[in-house]
Amino acid sequence: MDRLDLLSFSPFRLNRLATEFSHALAADYARFGIDIPEWRVLATLGQHDEPRSAAYVVRCTRTHKSRISRAVSHLIELGFVERLEAGDDRREIMLRLTAQGRATYAELVPILLTREAKLLSGFSEGQRQDFERLLGVLEESLGMVRCQEE
Repeated sequence: MDRLDLLSFSPFRLNRLATEFSHALAADYARFGIDIPEWRVLATLGQHDEPRSAAYVVRCTRTHKSRISRAVSHLIELGFVERLEAGDDRREIMLRLTAQGRATYAELVPILLTREAKLLSGFSEGQRQDFERLLGVLEESLGMVRCQEE
């Protein structure tokens, strides 16, 4: 019988690393009263000036729609996001950052980029470029192409 060395199994290693990265960043989100799914919504909307649908956020973040729905509800309560009706399809919910949401996003981004740099500080510049390239190869092999515009 073959045995699996879990600590050498790439899917496990990637998941473990993702969990550690998420926990390291979660303290920064918590200072603003948000958690990981809420940050994903904020970050996705923060990349765009125009409203985006909740379905777009689900697709881009690959997060279950129920988690995104709860995150959106909390972000609305916090005053970071507003819900808009789509003109022709009332079932589709459009979302955009409020002024407070944009300010929070603008404040969080440099904090998170600094944290990311610290987490990756063990890499040389060349290793970091290789890492980014290899992540792209993995994403592409799994069909995780960059989120398409609506």
